[in-house]
Amino acid sequence: MPNDLVCFTNCLLPKEDGSLVEKDLWVDSRRGVILDPQKTFYLRKDRPDTVIDLGGNILSPGYIDLQLNGAYGFDFSVYEGSDDAYKQGIKMVAERIVETGVTSIVPTVITQDKSVYPKLLQLLRPFSPPNAATFLGWHAEGPFLNVAKRGAHLPPYLLPAPEGMKTFEEVYGADNLVDAEDWTMAGGSQVTGVRIITAAPEIDGVMGVISKLTRRGIVMSIGHSIATSDVATNAVRNGSTLITHLFNAMPQLHHRDPSIIGLLGASPYLSSTFTPSPARISNGLGPNKSVGSEAIDENNTPPQSPAHLLQQRFSAIAPALSGTVTPLHVNESKTPKTVPDTQEYKAQTLDFERPFYDLIVDGVHCHPNSIRLAYASYPERCILITDAMKILDPNLRDGVYEWREGKRYVKEGDKLYLEGTNTLAGSLVPLDKCVRNLTKFTGCSIGEAIKCATFNPAKCLNIENKKGTLRPGADADLIVLDRHGNVLSTWVKGKKVWDRS
Repeated sequence: MPNDLVCFTNCLLPKEDGSLVEKDLWVDSRRGVILDPQKTFYLRKDRPDTVIDLGGNILSPGYIDLQLNGAYGFDFSVYEGSDDAYKQGIKMVAERIVETGVTSIVPTVITQDKSVYPKLLQLLRPFSPPNAATFLGWHAEGPFLNVAKRGAHLPPYLLPAPEGMKTFEEVYGADNLVDAEDWTMAGGSQVTGVRIITAAPEIDGVMGVISKLTRRGIVMSIGHSIATSDVATNAVRNGSTLITHLFNAMPQLHHRDPSIIGLLGASPYLSSTFTPSPARISNGLGPNKSVGSEAIDENNTPPQSPAHLLQQRFSAIAPALSGTVTPLHVNESKTPKTVPDTQEYKAQTLDFERPFYDLIVDGVHCHPNSIRLAYASYPERCILITDAMKILDPNLRDGVYEWREGKRYVKEGDKLYLEGTNTLAGSLVPLDKCVRNLTKFTGCSIGEAIKCATFNPAKCLNIENKKGTLRPGADADLIVLDRHGNVLSTWVKGKKVWDRS
C-alpha cells in the first residue's frame, strides 16, 4: 500500500538566508506537510514510494502575495449583491493564481464606503480551497489614508478615526478585528480575518490604535501618507512593522526629512529615547560642561572655540551614525574615559526596529535604480508584492478595460493607468515576474529574490513556521522553478495543482 511519501531529488532548495543548497526534500502528500527525512527514515523506518527527479531545477516554497486587489477579471473590492457569485469569484482567483507561483494570498480591499466593509470582510475570511492558493485573511488598504496621497482611492470615502479603536471597529466590524487568541486555522497556518491594515499615521486617531491592533496580531502598515520622519518613526515605535508599496503614495526622499522612505536607513540609536546620565553627558568635557556650553570646568579650562565645539559635536554624533559606541578622546590626560553602557543602549532601543517594506517590482511603479537603492540599503526586510488589479492575467492583451464606479483603466504592457490620467491604478505584473525583475534590477541571486516572495512575507505575518519556508512541519506549498525563476509547476499541500505543460 502506498505510504504517500514523496521525495523530490536532484534539485536546489532555497535557504532562509537566500542561498541555494543541493538537497532532497521529503513530503507527506496525505497530510500536506514537509518532513524531516532523518526522523522519517530512522524513527518511522519509511522510505518514499514516489521519487521525483527535478533535473537540477529549484524547488522553492510557494510565493506569498501580501497585496492582491484581484485577478482574472474579479475584483475583491466589488460586491454585486450575491454571496455565491462573490465566493465563486475568489475561488476562481485562488485556483488560477497558482500559475504565477503564488500559493498564499492576502486579498486586498481598497477604500470603500464604510457600509460595504462588514459584508466584504466576512466573505474574505481565511479559507483554503482544494488544489488552490490559500487565503490568509485580508488586507484593508484604507479608508484611513491621507487625501494628498490617495492615488486611485476615492476621496469621499477617506476617513479620520476621531474615536480611535471605536472608529476602526465601526468601519471594519468588531468581529473582523479579533484578538490573537481567537485566531482561526486556514491551511494549517494561524491567521485571523484581518491580517494587514494600511493607514496613514498622521490621520486623526490612527497613531493611538497602532499598538492596540498590533497586540491583536494585525500587521499595521504605513502607506498613502505624508508622514514626516518623526511621525513615521513614532508609528514604528508604536508597532507598525511594514511600509506599503515603498516610494509610491508617499513623500519622496529628501535629505533634510527623508519621511517614510528614510525608515530603511534609520539608526536605532538616533531613533531611540536614550538619555545618557549626567556622568555620561560630561564624557570628555568635564562634569560641568555640556556640548555647546560656554561654562568653565573645574580645571578652569577656558571656553572652547566654535571650531573646537563643532568637532566635539561631530565626535559625539559619529558613534551613533556608525552603530558603535566609543568615548570622546578630548583632553584625555585630564578626563577619564567613560562610555555609555551598551546594555543600557540596547534596553532603550528595543522599541525600534526598521520595518519590512514591500515593493512593486514591475519597472513602472519604481525605477530599477530605486529598487536597487532600497534593496541594497536593507535586503533583510524586502518583500515583493504585485498590488495587482482584476486585470491581472498573464495572457491579457493591451487595451481599455472597465474598472469600477464608471471608471476605466488602460493597459499598456506592464503599465496600468486610470483612463484620461497619468495616475497609476495598481499593477498587473505577476509575482513570479517581480522575482525575476529583482535579480535584473539589483544583481541579487535568484535565491535572494525568492526569499523576498517567500520567507520575508511569511515572517512579516509571523507564520514563517508554516508558510514561505521548507522547515519540517511546514505546509508543502511548493513551486518548481528553472534557474531563471520561471515557474514550471506548482504544488499545494504536496499535490501538483498546475504544470506548465
